[in-house]
Amino acid sequence: MRRYNSQELVEDEGSIDLTPMLDVVFIMLIFFIVTSSFVRESGIDINRPDAKSAVKVKNGNILVAINSNNEIWIDKRMIDISAVRANIARLHAEMPKSSVIVQADKDSNSGMLIKVVDQIKIAGISNVSVSGLKE
Repeated sequence: MRRYNSQELVEDEGSIDLTPMLDVVFIMLIFFIVTSSFVRESGIDINRPDAKSAVKVKNGNILVAINSNNEIWIDKRMIDISAVRANIARLHAEMPKSSVIVQADKDSNSGMLIKVVDQIKIAGISNVSVSGLKE
């Protein structure tokens, strides 16, 4: 058995308690998980679903149709993209309280849809809706 002198001090080795640091790291991990936003990117294959929240407009409507061949139809006439603005302005002058509904086929080019809506906005109509053509 060993005896300790009064001058001999028994000391623990110097050690650092890691528990508070682990607590802080764990709390930070939870914070970053909760505050991060998870974004799911859409895939390449897009089929527009039918809208269940669609609202019918009761006023007279100006209908613009884009078929699967990207042909633009107004009043049962096929027109060019450059004539959309003039035709819409004429029809809107006849029916000033009407809104414009663009009916686009699901196989039509989205670029053509954007061009048509842009021409309608340039004509001064702000009430533009987009609808899908029924098969």
